[in-house]
Amino acid sequence: MTKQISDAAAAAAFRRLVTHLQHRHDAENIDLMGLAGFCRNCLADWVMEATNDAGGEMTKEEAREAIHGMPVNEWKQKYQTETTPERLKKMKESVAKNADAS
Repeated sequence: MTKQISDAAAAAAFRRLVTHLQHRHDAENIDLMGLAGFCRNCLADWVMEATNDAGGEMTKEEAREAIHGMPVNEWKQKYQTETTPERLKKMKESVAKNADAS
């Protein structure tokens, strides 16, 4: 990053992102992965890791429920559709680009 973002601004932006993702169920995880290389589950994993690194305790299921706004199995049942070979291909190509960010 070229400019530092304050913790308060980062927290507010994060909350807005989570609210947005909880509203936009039509943006499925596989499509987010195909476009941006991350999805709700990735975000939940990052929250879980950050919480645990800071001395808190959070399970993967708790983190995913916090991001999805409901238990992840319920979210999948309500909003996840069948995938296609094209969506899987796009996701794999996008995720491969993540290696460059490390």
